[in-house]
Amino acid sequence: MTRVAAVDMGTNSTRLLVADVEGRGRDAKLVPLDRRTRITRLGQGVDRQRTLHPDAIERTLAVLREYREVIDDLGVERVRATATSASRDASNRDELFDPVERVLGVRPELLAGEAEARLEFLGATAGLTEPGPYLVVDVGGGSTEFIVGSDEPEGLLSIDIGCVRLTEQFLHSDPPTAEELSQAVSVVRDQLADVGRALPAALRAPTLVGTAGTMWTLAAIELGVDAARSDLIDHFRLTRDAAEEVFRTLATEPVDRRRHNPGLEPGRVDVIVGGAVVVVSVMRQWGFDSLLVSEADILDGLARDSA
Repeated sequence: MTRVAAVDMGTNSTRLLVADVEGRGRDAKLVPLDRRTRITRLGQGVDRQRTLHPDAIERTLAVLREYREVIDDLGVERVRATATSASRDASNRDELFDPVERVLGVRPELLAGEAEARLEFLGATAGLTEPGPYLVVDVGGGSTEFIVGSDEPEGLLSIDIGCVRLTEQFLHSDPPTAEELSQAVSVVRDQLADVGRALPAALRAPTLVGTAGTMWTLAAIELGVDAARSDLIDHFRLTRDAAEEVFRTLATEPVDRRRHNPGLEPGRVDVIVGGAVVVVSVMRQWGFDSLLVSEADILDGLARDSA
Protein backbone atom coordinates (compact mmCIF):
# COMPACT_ATOMS: atom_id res chain seq x y z
CA MET A 1 0.00 0.00 0.00
CA THR A 2 1.05 3.59 -0.63
CA ARG A 3 0.49 6.25 2.02
CA VAL A 4 -0.85 9.36 0.30
CA ALA A 5 -1.99 12.80 1.40
CA ALA A 6 -4.67 14.68 -0.51
CA VAL A 7 -5.13 18.39 0.13
CA ASP A 8 -7.95 20.47 -1.31
CA MET A 9 -7.98 24.27 -1.10
CA GLY A 10 -11.59 25.19 -1.72
CA THR A 11 -13.42 28.50 -1.63
CA ASN A 12 -14.63 28.04 1.95
CA SER A 13 -12.49 25.29 3.47
CA THR A 14 -9.04 23.72 3.26
CA ARG A 15 -9.07 19.98 3.83
CA LEU A 16 -6.71 17.06 4.29
CA LEU A 17 -7.04 13.31 3.87
CA VAL A 18 -4.19 10.93 4.69
CA ALA A 19 -4.88 7.36 3.62
CA ASP A 20 -3.22 4.08 2.74
CA VAL A 21 -4.16 3.15 -0.81
CA GLU A 22 -3.66 -0.08 -2.72
CA GLY A 23 -4.52 -0.05 -6.40
CA ARG A 24 -6.03 2.78 -8.38
CA GLY A 25 -9.49 4.01 -9.29
CA ARG A 26 -12.87 2.75 -8.04
CA ASP A 27 -11.52 -0.69 -7.14
CA ALA A 28 -8.64 0.65 -5.04
CA LYS A 29 -8.54 -0.31 -1.38
CA LEU A 30 -8.50 2.90 0.67
CA VAL A 31 -7.93 3.05 4.42
CA PRO A 32 -8.37 6.59 5.82
CA LEU A 33 -5.93 7.49 8.59
CA ASP A 34 -6.64 11.18 9.19
CA ARG A 35 -9.25 13.55 7.80
CA ARG A 36 -9.33 17.25 8.68
CA THR A 37 -11.29 20.34 7.65
CA ARG A 38 -10.55 23.96 8.49
CA ILE A 39 -12.65 26.93 7.39
CA THR A 40 -10.23 29.34 5.70
CA ARG A 41 -12.57 31.31 3.38
CA LEU A 42 -10.01 31.46 0.58
CA GLY A 43 -12.74 32.88 -1.66
CA GLN A 44 -13.19 36.02 0.46
CA GLY A 45 -14.14 38.78 -2.01
CA VAL A 46 -13.00 36.82 -5.08
CA ASP A 47 -16.38 37.14 -6.78
CA ARG A 48 -16.09 40.95 -6.70
CA GLN A 49 -12.35 41.58 -6.91
CA ARG A 50 -11.16 38.54 -8.89
CA THR A 51 -8.11 38.36 -6.62
CA LEU A 52 -7.24 36.36 -3.52
CA HIS A 53 -7.20 38.54 -0.41
CA PRO A 54 -3.87 38.56 1.50
CA ASP A 55 -5.66 37.62 4.73
CA ALA A 56 -7.32 34.65 3.02
CA ILE A 57 -3.98 33.49 1.65
CA GLU A 58 -2.38 33.70 5.10
CA ARG A 59 -5.27 31.81 6.76
CA THR A 60 -4.87 29.04 4.20
CA LEU A 61 -1.09 28.87 4.60
CA ALA A 62 -1.42 28.68 8.39
CA VAL A 63 -3.65 25.62 8.04
CA LEU A 64 -1.33 24.04 5.48
CA ARG A 65 1.60 24.39 7.88
CA GLU A 66 -0.44 22.42 10.42
CA TYR A 67 -1.24 19.83 7.75
CA ARG A 68 2.45 19.57 6.85
CA GLU A 69 3.19 18.46 10.40
CA VAL A 70 0.50 15.76 10.14
CA ILE A 71 1.88 14.62 6.78
CA ASP A 72 5.39 14.33 8.22
CA ASP A 73 4.26 12.61 11.41
CA LEU A 74 2.34 9.96 9.46
CA GLY A 75 5.17 9.21 7.03
CA VAL A 76 3.30 10.12 3.86
CA GLU A 77 4.99 8.94 0.65
CA ARG A 78 3.05 10.97 -1.90
CA VAL A 79 1.29 14.34 -1.65
CA ARG A 80 -1.19 15.89 -4.07
CA ALA A 81 -2.79 19.28 -3.60
CA THR A 82 -5.61 20.83 -5.60
CA ALA A 83 -7.15 24.26 -5.86
CA THR A 84 -10.63 24.81 -7.22
CA SER A 85 -13.16 27.60 -7.79
CA ALA A 86 -11.65 30.55 -5.91
CA SER A 87 -8.20 29.97 -7.38
CA ARG A 88 -9.62 29.48 -10.88
CA ASP A 89 -11.24 32.91 -10.68
CA ALA A 90 -8.29 34.77 -9.13
CA SER A 91 -5.73 36.59 -11.24
CA ASN A 92 -3.10 36.48 -8.46
CA ARG A 93 -3.25 32.74 -7.68
CA ASP A 94 0.54 32.45 -7.84
CA GLU A 95 0.69 34.54 -4.65
CA LEU A 96 -0.91 31.47 -3.05
CA PHE A 97 0.64 28.71 -5.14
CA ASP A 98 4.27 29.76 -4.63
CA PRO A 99 4.23 29.62 -0.80
CA VAL A 100 2.00 26.52 -0.85
CA GLU A 101 4.68 24.75 -2.89
CA ARG A 102 7.26 25.72 -0.30
CA VAL A 103 5.08 24.40 2.54
CA LEU A 104 3.89 21.15 0.98
CA GLY A 105 6.73 20.39 -1.42
CA VAL A 106 4.32 20.10 -4.36
CA ARG A 107 2.67 22.77 -6.48
CA PRO A 108 -1.14 22.81 -6.31
CA GLU A 109 -3.00 21.48 -9.32
CA LEU A 110 -5.49 24.05 -10.61
CA LEU A 111 -8.44 21.84 -11.39
CA ALA A 112 -10.86 22.76 -14.14
CA GLY A 113 -14.48 22.14 -13.25
CA GLU A 114 -14.65 18.88 -15.21
CA ALA A 115 -11.54 17.44 -13.57
CA GLU A 116 -12.89 18.42 -10.16
CA ALA A 117 -16.18 16.69 -10.94
CA ARG A 118 -14.45 13.49 -12.13
CA LEU A 119 -12.47 13.18 -8.90
CA GLU A 120 -15.58 13.99 -6.87
CA PHE A 121 -17.52 11.16 -8.55
CA LEU A 122 -14.67 8.71 -8.08
CA GLY A 123 -14.50 9.45 -4.37
CA ALA A 124 -18.22 9.64 -3.62
CA THR A 125 -19.47 6.53 -5.44
CA ALA A 126 -16.77 3.92 -4.77
CA GLY A 127 -18.31 1.18 -2.67
CA LEU A 128 -21.92 2.39 -2.82
CA THR A 129 -24.57 -0.34 -2.83
CA GLU A 130 -27.53 1.90 -3.67
CA PRO A 131 -28.93 1.58 -7.20
CA GLY A 132 -27.25 3.61 -9.91
CA PRO A 133 -26.88 5.64 -11.93
CA TYR A 134 -25.93 8.24 -9.34
CA LEU A 135 -26.22 11.99 -9.42
CA VAL A 136 -23.43 13.39 -7.27
CA VAL A 137 -23.84 17.01 -6.20
CA ASP A 138 -21.05 18.91 -4.45
CA VAL A 139 -22.07 22.35 -3.20
CA GLY A 140 -18.81 24.21 -2.71
CA GLY A 141 -18.09 27.77 -1.73
CA GLY A 142 -17.71 29.16 -5.24
CA SER A 143 -19.09 26.44 -7.50
CA THR A 144 -21.36 23.42 -7.53
CA GLU A 145 -20.50 20.23 -9.40
CA PHE A 146 -23.05 17.86 -10.92
CA ILE A 147 -21.86 14.42 -12.01
CA VAL A 148 -24.06 11.60 -13.29
CA GLY A 149 -23.05 8.02 -14.03
CA SER A 150 -22.87 4.46 -12.77
CA ASP A 151 -19.33 3.06 -12.79
CA GLU A 152 -17.79 6.12 -14.46
CA PRO A 153 -18.98 9.69 -14.99
CA GLU A 154 -21.23 9.77 -18.04
CA GLY A 155 -21.87 13.48 -17.80
CA LEU A 156 -20.61 16.29 -15.64
CA LEU A 157 -21.00 20.02 -15.28
CA SER A 158 -19.65 22.70 -12.95
CA ILE A 159 -21.54 25.96 -12.42
CA ASP A 160 -20.39 29.14 -10.67
CA ILE A 161 -22.91 28.91 -7.85
CA GLY A 162 -21.82 28.11 -4.29
CA CYS A 163 -22.56 29.02 -0.68
CA VAL A 164 -20.00 31.84 -0.46
CA ARG A 165 -20.74 33.24 -3.91
CA LEU A 166 -24.53 33.26 -3.36
CA THR A 167 -24.12 34.88 0.04
CA GLU A 168 -21.85 37.63 -1.26
CA GLN A 169 -24.08 38.31 -4.26
CA PHE A 170 -27.56 38.19 -2.74
CA LEU A 171 -27.86 37.46 0.99
CA HIS A 172 -26.79 40.72 2.61
CA SER A 173 -29.31 41.12 5.45
CA ASP A 174 -29.30 39.36 8.81
CA PRO A 175 -31.39 37.30 8.48
CA PRO A 176 -31.85 37.43 4.70
CA THR A 177 -35.00 39.21 3.55
CA ALA A 178 -37.70 37.36 1.64
CA GLU A 179 -36.72 39.35 -1.45
CA GLU A 180 -33.05 38.34 -1.13
CA LEU A 181 -33.95 34.68 -0.68
CA SER A 182 -36.34 34.80 -3.62
CA GLN A 183 -33.66 36.31 -5.84
CA ALA A 184 -31.10 33.67 -4.81
CA VAL A 185 -33.58 30.85 -5.39
CA SER A 186 -34.50 32.29 -8.79
CA VAL A 187 -30.86 32.47 -9.91
CA VAL A 188 -30.21 28.88 -8.77
CA ARG A 189 -33.40 27.69 -10.47
CA ASP A 190 -32.30 29.22 -13.77
CA GLN A 191 -28.87 27.62 -13.45
CA LEU A 192 -30.43 24.24 -12.69
CA ALA A 193 -32.60 24.51 -15.80
CA ASP A 194 -29.39 24.88 -17.81
CA VAL A 195 -27.88 21.87 -16.02
CA GLY A 196 -30.99 19.80 -16.77
CA ARG A 197 -30.74 20.61 -20.46
CA ALA A 198 -27.03 19.81 -20.58
CA LEU A 199 -27.30 16.66 -18.39
CA PRO A 200 -30.77 15.18 -18.96
CA ALA A 201 -29.63 11.90 -17.38
CA ALA A 202 -29.29 13.76 -14.06
CA LEU A 203 -33.06 14.09 -13.85
CA ARG A 204 -33.50 10.33 -14.21
CA ALA A 205 -30.86 9.15 -11.72
CA PRO A 206 -32.52 7.18 -8.88
CA THR A 207 -29.90 8.04 -6.23
CA LEU A 208 -28.88 11.57 -5.28
CA VAL A 209 -25.54 11.68 -3.46
CA GLY A 210 -24.56 14.85 -1.61
CA THR A 211 -20.96 15.58 -0.66
CA ALA A 212 -18.95 18.35 1.02
CA GLY A 213 -19.62 20.76 3.85
CA THR A 214 -23.08 22.11 3.06
CA MET A 215 -24.67 18.68 2.73
CA TRP A 216 -22.82 17.41 5.79
CA THR A 217 -23.91 20.41 7.86
CA LEU A 218 -27.59 20.14 6.93
CA ALA A 219 -27.54 16.47 7.95
CA ALA A 220 -25.78 17.26 11.24
CA ILE A 221 -28.35 19.96 12.06
CA GLU A 222 -31.23 17.64 11.23
CA LEU A 223 -29.72 14.94 13.47
CA GLY A 224 -28.86 17.46 16.18
CA VAL A 225 -25.30 16.17 16.48
CA ASP A 226 -21.81 17.61 16.23
CA ALA A 227 -20.41 17.73 12.68
CA ALA A 228 -17.59 15.43 13.81
CA ARG A 229 -20.01 12.49 14.24
CA SER A 230 -19.24 10.80 10.96
CA ASP A 231 -20.52 7.51 12.40
CA LEU A 232 -24.02 9.03 12.35
CA ILE A 233 -23.82 11.42 9.39
CA ASP A 234 -22.00 9.42 6.72
CA HIS A 235 -24.61 7.72 4.49
CA PHE A 236 -27.46 9.38 6.38
CA ARG A 237 -30.55 9.86 4.22
CA LEU A 238 -31.72 13.46 4.39
CA THR A 239 -35.31 13.72 3.23
CA ARG A 240 -36.59 16.67 1.24
CA ASP A 241 -39.05 17.55 4.00
CA ALA A 242 -36.20 17.61 6.53
CA ALA A 243 -34.01 19.70 4.23
CA GLU A 244 -36.83 22.20 3.73
CA GLU A 245 -37.42 22.47 7.48
CA VAL A 246 -33.72 23.03 8.21
CA PHE A 247 -33.58 25.63 5.43
CA ARG A 248 -36.60 27.52 6.81
CA THR A 249 -35.10 27.53 10.30
CA LEU A 250 -31.66 28.75 9.19
CA ALA A 251 -33.01 31.37 6.78
CA THR A 252 -35.21 33.03 9.41
CA GLU A 253 -32.64 33.10 12.22
CA PRO A 254 -30.17 35.96 12.71
CA VAL A 255 -26.53 34.90 12.85
CA ASP A 256 -26.35 35.23 16.65
CA ARG A 257 -29.13 32.67 17.06
CA ARG A 258 -28.22 30.53 14.05
CA ARG A 259 -24.74 29.80 15.41
CA HIS A 260 -26.27 27.78 18.29
CA ASN A 261 -27.62 25.04 16.00
CA PRO A 262 -25.87 21.74 16.82
CA GLY A 263 -23.74 20.63 13.89
CA LEU A 264 -23.15 24.12 12.49
CA GLU A 265 -19.44 24.97 12.53
CA PRO A 266 -18.60 28.61 13.31
CA GLY A 267 -17.00 29.13 9.89
CA ARG A 268 -20.20 28.15 8.09
CA VAL A 269 -22.69 30.22 10.09
CA ASP A 270 -22.81 33.12 7.63
CA VAL A 271 -22.86 31.07 4.39
CA ILE A 272 -24.96 28.00 5.24
CA VAL A 273 -28.19 29.63 4.06
CA GLY A 274 -26.66 30.14 0.61
CA GLY A 275 -25.64 26.49 0.51
CA ALA A 276 -29.09 25.37 1.67
CA VAL A 277 -30.66 27.36 -1.19
CA VAL A 278 -28.79 25.17 -3.66
CA VAL A 279 -29.64 21.89 -1.91
CA VAL A 280 -33.38 22.50 -1.56
CA SER A 281 -33.56 23.89 -5.11
CA VAL A 282 -32.01 20.70 -6.52
CA MET A 283 -34.44 18.50 -4.58
CA ARG A 284 -37.47 20.64 -5.48
CA GLN A 285 -36.70 21.13 -9.15
CA TRP A 286 -35.69 17.57 -9.94
CA GLY A 287 -38.12 15.74 -7.67
CA PHE A 288 -35.72 13.98 -5.29
CA ASP A 289 -37.38 12.81 -2.08
CA SER A 290 -34.06 12.26 -0.29
CA LEU A 291 -30.31 12.45 -0.68
CA LEU A 292 -27.54 10.18 0.57
CA VAL A 293 -24.92 12.18 2.48
CA SER A 294 -21.38 10.98 1.74
CA GLU A 295 -18.22 11.80 3.65
CA ALA A 296 -16.12 10.50 0.75
CA ASP A 297 -15.60 13.18 -1.86
CA ILE A 298 -12.92 14.81 -4.00
CA LEU A 299 -10.22 14.05 -1.39
CA ASP A 300 -10.99 10.34 -1.62
CA GLY A 301 -11.05 10.58 -5.41
CA LEU A 302 -7.69 12.33 -5.37
CA ALA A 303 -6.23 9.66 -3.08
CA ARG A 304 -7.62 6.85 -5.27
CA ASP A 305 -6.10 8.57 -8.29
CA SER A 306 -2.67 8.99 -6.68
CA ALA A 307 -1.38 5.57 -5.62
